[in-house]
Amino acid sequence: MKLEIDSFSGYRIYPSKGKLFVRGDSKVFRFASSKNASLFLQRKNPRKIAWTVVYRRMHKKGITEEVAKKRSRKTVKHQRGIVGADLATIAARRNQTAAIRTQQRLAAITKAKTEKKEKESKKEKAKPARPTAASGPKVSKQQMKGGKGGR
Repeated sequence: MKLEIDSFSGYRIYPSKGKLFVRGDSKVFRFASSKNASLFLQRKNPRKIAWTVVYRRMHKKGITEEVAKKRSRKTVKHQRGIVGADLATIAARRNQTAAIRTQQRLAAITKAKTEKKEKESKKEKAKPARPTAASGPKVSKQQMKGGKGGR
């Protein structure tokens, strides 16, 4: 036994009961009673008519106690490591005092400066004195290629 559902009210329609209305665009509407058909043809909105199933669903009427409010889960905060630093190093940094932090910064700066000085001194030692090119008239690359000489 196939039960149909009223297009307007949402009620069940049993076999051999109700009316069938087919609109010009071939859409089929089924009505349990002439009351539903009449209201549909008057273009009434079933959401605004209190006895329809749609209205009752919209206004949360007749919901049983079994379907109680769903409990929302509280979000739990997790701390995760960042790329390049695991959770332990992050915690250690957070627990450091400002004085220790400034000392570490100064140590890092001095280390970087000494490395830079060493690098520069190595550069000066490694750089052999280049013999200077023939001190003739300076010629541009264009002229060396032998173009038309700027004409």
